[in-house]
Amino acid sequence: MIYVTGDTHGLYDFEKLISFSCETRGLSKSDYVIVCGDFGGVWGADTEKTLDFFEALPFGILFADGNHEDYGRMAGYDMTEWNGGKVQIIRPDIIHLMRGQVYTLCERKIFVFGGAESHDKEYRIPGLSWWREELPDAADIAEAHRNLDLHGWNVDYVITHSCDSYTLEKLPVDADRKTEMRESTILCEFENRLTYNHWYFGHYHADCDINQNKTLLYNRVVPLGCGIK
Repeated sequence: MIYVTGDTHGLYDFEKLISFSCETRGLSKSDYVIVCGDFGGVWGADTEKTLDFFEALPFGILFADGNHEDYGRMAGYDMTEWNGGKVQIIRPDIIHLMRGQVYTLCERKIFVFGGAESHDKEYRIPGLSWWREELPDAADIAEAHRNLDLHGWNVDYVITHSCDSYTLEKLPVDADRKTEMRESTILCEFENRLTYNHWYFGHYHADCDINQNKTLLYNRVVPLGCGIK
């Protein structure tokens, strides 16, 4: 079975995965939890120790990238094909779902488009706590177009880190977090053109259903296809 949750930020927001594993019976490595960006498990000198904690979980981890990722270190992992799309296999059961890819899991098509612009980047250090690769670029968009064309712009689920401009206005967050960032404009095209059943995103550190087919996640872990309610 596949589940979805919000940002983990390495071990900072890791506790929800422990709680989920304790509360959910029968989990195995054939089950996955998708993290909607800001995974943070690959980060600096602590990477291997942090990944050990994720690997010890009774299920696999799939993650889209967010704005708070160590893109310098992430670039060192090889890219391969997995279930119809490009991935980086960080550990056998920890897999980076890359931007613009469409994966087929449990007979469902999942479109992934990670990345976002950090609202706090002026307080971060380039190459140490901030990387320009956080923001999707023209190549990422072109990759998404190529893959979505193959699927007729029709998927079952969408996984992103941030959200489109239309959704941004509806978020139950402080006004300063509703400032339109560049990825919000980029994601508007996918909102306008895609046919999908449910869209999940993180980034805004709250849990709520925006509407019947779009859900913001942070602490909650929900089955793929379900909202908060």
